[in-house]
Amino acid sequence: MKLVLTEFITLDGVSQGPGSPTEDTSDGFTRGGWLVPYIDELFVRRSVETLELADGLLLGRRTYEAFARDWPRITDPEDPFTERMNSLPKYVVSSTIKEAPWDPTTILRDLDAVEELKQQEGRELQIHGSARLGSALVGAGLVDVVRLVVAPTVIGAGRRLFDHPGGTAGLRLTGQEATPSGLLLLEYETVGAAPIGEYAGVTGPLERSR
Repeated sequence: MKLVLTEFITLDGVSQGPGSPTEDTSDGFTRGGWLVPYIDELFVRRSVETLELADGLLLGRRTYEAFARDWPRITDPEDPFTERMNSLPKYVVSSTIKEAPWDPTTILRDLDAVEELKQQEGRELQIHGSARLGSALVGAGLVDVVRLVVAPTVIGAGRRLFDHPGGTAGLRLTGQEATPSGLLLLEYETVGAAPIGEYAGVTGPLERSR
């Protein structure tokens, strides 16, 4: 399976608390809810389409516990995500979690288990939320595709998505779209380590290295 990281971020790279001011107030964060004003019909349609590509969900402990609490309670038959979110196989990466009540769920104890899971047949293993886990997996070179939903807003505080001690990641843009409300829907393939170079001027050669 391809490992796909899907994240909502601001223009300044913040991924914390996109859906509500009370969604994630860790470290004193009070500026959540920044994605909601920009949700529109095209964004919802594209989100439904990408979720249909998933053969499993990979989540960190905190996101798993929040999803396991909230998604089973959604009974609106018109909600386009509920059936898929509740029925897909879930995998939670945690060394401490004891119970995983949101069926069907498998507990993975480390990133080696994630790498083994990727070897199974299937389309996409999707990470939703779980920014710390996603960042660690990018740093470990395990993510194949990055899908970003970029909100046209600058928050100025909060936890940023790509902040990890692991290796760099080079990305190749494979898809881009703007919604009427101003969200940017970007898709990238990972291409190994991030390339670097030295600028020699407009007329000089561009020296690249890895």
